[in-house]
Amino acid sequence: QVQLVESGGGLVQAGGSLRLSCTASGRVSVIRAMGWYRQAPGKQRDMIATISSGGLTNYAESVRGRVTISRDNANTVYLQMNSLEPEDTAVYYCNAKMITLQQYWGQGTQVTVSS
Repeated sequence: QVQLVESGGGLVQAGGSLRLSCTASGRVSVIRAMGWYRQAPGKQRDMIATISSGGLTNYAESVRGRVTISRDNANTVYLQMNSLEPEDTAVYYCNAKMITLQQYWGQGTQVTVSS
């Protein structure tokens, strides 16, 4: 079992920045990758960025250049978002993929970008 706790969401004006944090606890030694996804109302949940246990990163084209995923240790991952647009408004979810192919989700954190 892995527990994911997100923080850092909120309301920001267009052009602003936010940093989301996700801290994992539990069986963190078997996490092979962590990432951020988002889901806007009425839309599917889409991948934003992922980072592997080896530090390899992957970004969605829609956010490339505006978003940076990073981690400070094996348990906490950050998502730095700059130049935010109203289209970035969504619930952002932290995700952990295990070496067993299981995956876990955080509870989600709301990001609202006003125009």
